[in-house]
Amino acid sequence: MKVWGVSVSYYTGKLEAYLRYKGLAYEMEHPFADQKRIKGLAGAIQVPLLERDDGRWMSDSTPIIQHLEKEFPERTVLPADPVVRFIALLIEDYADEWLWRAAMHYRWSYEHDRELLSRILADEITTHLRLPRIVRRYMVKKRQLTRWVLQDGVSEDTREHVEAGFFNAMSAMEAMLKDRPYLLGNTPSIADIGLMGPMLRHFGQDPTPAAIMRNEWPAIAEWVARVWNAHATTQETSLLGAIPDDTGLMLKEIAETHMVQLRENAIAHENSQSHFEMTAQNCRYKKLPVSRYRVYCLERLREQFNELSSEHQDKVKALLPHPEYTLIWNDEVTANSGYDVERQAPFNMAINVFE
Repeated sequence: MKVWGVSVSYYTGKLEAYLRYKGLAYEMEHPFADQKRIKGLAGAIQVPLLERDDGRWMSDSTPIIQHLEKEFPERTVLPADPVVRFIALLIEDYADEWLWRAAMHYRWSYEHDRELLSRILADEITTHLRLPRIVRRYMVKKRQLTRWVLQDGVSEDTREHVEAGFFNAMSAMEAMLKDRPYLLGNTPSIADIGLMGPMLRHFGQDPTPAAIMRNEWPAIAEWVARVWNAHATTQETSLLGAIPDDTGLMLKEIAETHMVQLRENAIAHENSQSHFEMTAQNCRYKKLPVSRYRVYCLERLREQFNELSSEHQDKVKALLPHPEYTLIWNDEVTANSGYDVERQAPFNMAINVFE
């Protein structure tokens, strides 16, 4: 397989962690120098993209992984128990779509991080531009700080809450890792793989959050290395058959943050708005960009819940008593993204998920 990605990318790191655990060999390539051809084949330059040796292209880390699980069922990351599997997928969605804001904030708001990462990205994504490296670095810094931080709701009013999201995630993970090596068992699940997106290439490597992780939450730094090396240290899949009480902090955090975002984003999308506001944990976010893709994420959560038996649905509801979770099983809020309606992902033509 050929992974078209970036060495410091959130979702490229997530996919690499999965491929390494499964023992699936791959080569890494950077797509930007050949983006016209690749965009025509894959739909968008939204890393990572996976090019198969039979000429097929796969996009979007979540459906890529779910498809590969069917193709390569050994060392599965999907729990056999339907309730545990649903909760694992919920945690993955939170990792993908909520922690992104904190990860980008730490990378581009702090000068030391910004200077280091602009050097790396200038060399990986802008070499096709016939401009001096210092100019390309400036372009990267300005674009990333403006688009992924300032225009994504990070301000003096929200900065403290954005950073608290990182701390809360690590506290919740630490509780789940106290009595076992991985979040939902003795081998990695899709929850571990999802959280490797922010925890590996951003929080675990960017100077400022990495120092916080090492000094304040060393168990999480150890977990990052453990997941990265899991193929060499684990044998048969061993995932839990029921959700333990120690997931409580994680599920509470997801309800109070990610579910609020999914609800307000879906309402704004239905009303054809370009931006929305929300209040999460008493913090008011203003002028957040509406994401069509996050409406699609809500659609997928609802579909996965509806696929459960009545008995399993009741068990999930019992695990998720916070009122924000009713968004998953009630339809008062419309979720109609219009994306991948024929469910061809990961072989559909990709879209830029942040447009």
